[in-house]
Amino acid sequence: MSMEITNNYSNYAGNGKNIVKNNGNTRESNVTTSTVELKTSKPGATRTEQIKTGYSNVNDYSRYLQGKYSYMNTGTTSMQGIPTTVNVSGAFLKKCMNDPEKAKYLEENLAALPDCVSYAKSHALGTVTSISYEIDANGNITGIMSGTNDPDGKIARENAERKAAEEKAAKRRAVEEKAAERRAEKKTAVEARKETGKYTINAAGTDINDVTQNIIAAFSGTSAPTGASFDRKA
Repeated sequence: MSMEITNNYSNYAGNGKNIVKNNGNTRESNVTTSTVELKTSKPGATRTEQIKTGYSNVNDYSRYLQGKYSYMNTGTTSMQGIPTTVNVSGAFLKKCMNDPEKAKYLEENLAALPDCVSYAKSHALGTVTSISYEIDANGNITGIMSGTNDPDGKIARENAERKAAEEKAAKRRAVEEKAAERRAEKKTAVEARKETGKYTINAAGTDINDVTQNIIAAFSGTSAPTGASFDRKA
């Protein structure tokens, strides 16, 4: 199973409640360090964090973020034992690196990821097998979670065993029905021969040996010998 969740940066920015605090700002070249209040996974709770902006290129900004959030744009990592992938669009990183408000939004969500994965693990039905998050060029977040209700394969084994038993029973019924049809054909042929002294018997198949044996068996009122054959001469 999989589940997709989306979030929109424009909604976040449009609230007008997430104002970056500039007190305590410091500058190193063009990079600015700002002290901000980030929302946490607990409703209404915030924490103080320092974020950096003013980078001249995305690579430097990415290295800064990966120093804090090692799971960003580094492939699949393990969180709470769950394979987790976090990808942030380079276009959005470019927007964030010189925009404190967008940078705050990004770091707020990156920082919340471990708690989100922990929550998913403890609240999802069944076993979570993987989680991925994508943040696109506009800051929209898409989350995809996959999982299973059969982590040890018990349900799959039971289903396979049941299917095999059903197929075996179906084959047995088909054989029994075919045998019953042949018995009925033989009985009809014998009765007709007794009444009129004449008979017409037909049989069909894909092997002329089998067809002939079935005709003779129906005529004589016996079963066609399994594996029997005869020589056909021109």
